[in-house]
Amino acid sequence: MTGRLEGRTAIITGGGSGIGRATALRFGAEGAAVLVVDLDEAGAAGTVEAMAEHGHPAAWMAADVTDPAAAERGVAQAVETFGSVDVLMTGAGISVGRRVVETDPDDWDRVFAVNVKGSYLWMRAAIPAMVAQGSGSVILIASQLGVAGGMGNAAYIASKGAVIALARTTAVDYAMAGVRVNSILPGATETPLLDRSFGRLPDPETARARSLARHPMGRFGTADEVAAAALYLASDESSFTTGTELRVDGGWLAG
Repeated sequence: MTGRLEGRTAIITGGGSGIGRATALRFGAEGAAVLVVDLDEAGAAGTVEAMAEHGHPAAWMAADVTDPAAAERGVAQAVETFGSVDVLMTGAGISVGRRVVETDPDDWDRVFAVNVKGSYLWMRAAIPAMVAQGSGSVILIASQLGVAGGMGNAAYIASKGAVIALARTTAVDYAMAGVRVNSILPGATETPLLDRSFGRLPDPETARARSLARHPMGRFGTADEVAAAALYLASDESSFTTGTELRVDGGWLAG
């Protein structure tokens, strides 16, 4: 049976762990070749090794997603290695916590650089190749907090609201060129990023319990569940879907 991404190439930033790694494995299982990009060289290589165990074509690149030259090199590497760029998922993201008053300006800038500029730069590099071939799917990883708001994480939440807006405007700009752009809004998802977020709080277990209670489904999501949503947006099954926010949040925004 032919996979839903057979013959296509995907670039996934933040592919060394969490949602990025799960998505790389899911895309590979559906026939895609994947370029895994991550600042963590060992993490990126580990994802590629996991894909290779199942015979899925993949390569990795250690890069800071805020570097414009790295984005250009990444797209060039994907085209040179695999022949095209059909899907881009920007999964690299960081969080520092804290309210506005306690947030250091340098920390604020770094969160926006990784979460927002990192999405912009990789779209800027990849979209011309997609336009040239008349097709492509861009998936930005946002957060349900970018719509709902939340406590004690001002820079992260503001950045994810910006990511949602960035996806919408880019979708409109390139709809006629055959390039679709959507965002995914995960709820709290069992990943290293979530563990670090709780770990920096004075009472991690209470914070975890409070977040858990906020999800009507009574549990956190898994990286595989977000990867399944990404597969839908990457595939032809979502051919009439652009400029939207796909919620994978256990009912958070509905509740």
